[in-house]
Amino acid sequence: MMEFVHVAVAVLGLLSLGHSAPVTSCENLIQPREIHGNQLVGKWTQIAESTSIPGSKTLTKMLVETAWINITAANEANTFNNLQIQKMMGLCFTLKTNMTLVNNTLNMVHNYRLSGVLLNTGCPDCLVIYSNNTIGRTAVKALQLLSRRVKVSAAELEEFTKQAECLNLESPAILDSEKGFCPDPALAPGTKTIDLSLSNIMPDDLNLSEKLFTESGMKTILDIVQSNMDLLKED
Repeated sequence: MMEFVHVAVAVLGLLSLGHSAPVTSCENLIQPREIHGNQLVGKWTQIAESTSIPGSKTLTKMLVETAWINITAANEANTFNNLQIQKMMGLCFTLKTNMTLVNNTLNMVHNYRLSGVLLNTGCPDCLVIYSNNTIGRTAVKALQLLSRRVKVSAAELEEFTKQAECLNLESPAILDSEKGFCPDPALAPGTKTIDLSLSNIMPDDLNLSEKLFTESGMKTILDIVQSNMDLLKED
């Protein structure tokens, strides 16, 4: 059952970018930005996210307390290593992925496909990524706000919320930095972490997961998560 949770969580997290004057109209808010690889590198706090999945906000708020991402340059040109660390239900989870930058688009393949562009933002140290994700045969759109800070201003959150509205996505889930962050496993080797690798998910599992990315399917995931919370904490 946890495979379904892993797929859902993976869809709800990964990348973003920007620096510009404040933008207010939908035309400006959904305008792609040019991507420079060195702008991506570094540590980013996941501030908020929105998707096209009905009920995704409830799932994110239920599962994810805080999350941060460390992006480093790989040996190959325009290729990056991503380490995402999430605090969920009081536990620490890690997810390692690779992405490439081709024709101003970020691409990732990890048992699911993701392609993303950076959007305009008035936040000077933020990344905003609009991505198309393919899980099995299901297409999921996602919008994420990352920042060098652990908190952004109310105006910056309002702008992100407007961007999600312009793209006809669900109301954003905003993470709470007051709940604390999981440490980098490399710097705190004694910390118990759970690897959220999708490498063991088979195609049949992904095809079945397509049925879960609906309003009724999301309720199924929530029920599975709720029933397994205590078991996870005991392991």
